[in-house]
Amino acid sequence: MQKIIDIGFCTLKFYKNYMITTINEGVHVDKEQNEALIKIAENYYSNQPFVYISHRVNSYSVNPNVYPRTSKTKNLAGLAVVTHDYKAKRNAQIEKLFLHKPFEIFATLTEAFNWADELISNS
Repeated sequence: MQKIIDIGFCTLKFYKNYMITTINEGVHVDKEQNEALIKIAENYYSNQPFVYISHRVNSYSVNPNVYPRTSKTKNLAGLAVVTHDYKAKRNAQIEKLFLHKPFEIFATLTEAFNWADELISNS
């Protein structure tokens, strides 16, 4: 069963193996927003592995310095970025350098879902 919540700066959708975030236009994801996302994910998934899927349909920025903290999230199996935007892909390639977990970039949600399911089944 899918659960959807709005936490002000983004919308979260929860599935069995993954959580999809859609960050609002113009947001700058920094320590405060990252901690909120981690806390919600840890509460929802408890000790169950999950994949964080960032559905980048809006233009926003991420401070790459949040990724070392994100890497410490024990049950986070990996992170996927889904976008068609060239600039968002380039930004994600830079962000990938800061996360010490599997991190992939996809053009479609279906590709990200398949990767997430495979990652979870192999963990």
